[in-house]
Amino acid sequence: MKPEEMKLTDWHRIFIGEVPGMFYVEVLIRTAVVYALLMIAMRLMGKRMAAQLSRTEMVAMVALAASIGIPILAPDRGLVPGVISAVVIVVGERLISRMSARNQRMEAIVEDELDILVENSVMKLDTMLQCRVTRERLLAQLRSEGLYHLGAVKRLYLESNGAFSLVENPTPTPGLSVLPDWDTKYRERQKAVSGSRVCGFCGNPASVAVNPANCSNCGKDQWTTAVL
Repeated sequence: MKPEEMKLTDWHRIFIGEVPGMFYVEVLIRTAVVYALLMIAMRLMGKRMAAQLSRTEMVAMVALAASIGIPILAPDRGLVPGVISAVVIVVGERLISRMSARNQRMEAIVEDELDILVENSVMKLDTMLQCRVTRERLLAQLRSEGLYHLGAVKRLYLESNGAFSLVENPTPTPGLSVLPDWDTKYRERQKAVSGSRVCGFCGNPASVAVNPANCSNCGKDQWTTAVL
């Protein structure tokens, strides 16, 4: 269609388009076939497709949507190319999943590896930067887990699928409060541990007697009293 032929008042073109009415019966048939094809593809790719998706499964899902969507609405496109695309995607995803299950190195390449964001109550800022996890996001995750200071955290992992996994410290130690700075009333209810100081940015502990100018972990000089 030429640009000069397009008019905003052409309601028939806007709602019906330039296809014969019989094509809408075709759309019903095409949609039903594609729906069945997607259900079969999801079933063949395993139970995880109905739960949290891995990286390869997410790629397969997007590829299926891109390859299957066109044959539904394009009257000049048949369904066979979409079926072929779906078969290639399903077979490819199953092969990659099987290779990843048998080879740990292959799994690390395809799915990535887990990362440690908090180790022994101290934030690993270099890892957080690499994983693009901000300090505020990490503290929010700990609060959602019902923890209110870093001393209660033994490990906080970022799994390969993007989920957080928390290992609590069986014997909590004094640590940095994870409550917002502006929530002074709630922060005052936390028990401050005299003689125990931590970096106010990353939670790295430091002795009051030593009292270094800068934190050895993050380089900041924001020392504060640890809490329980």
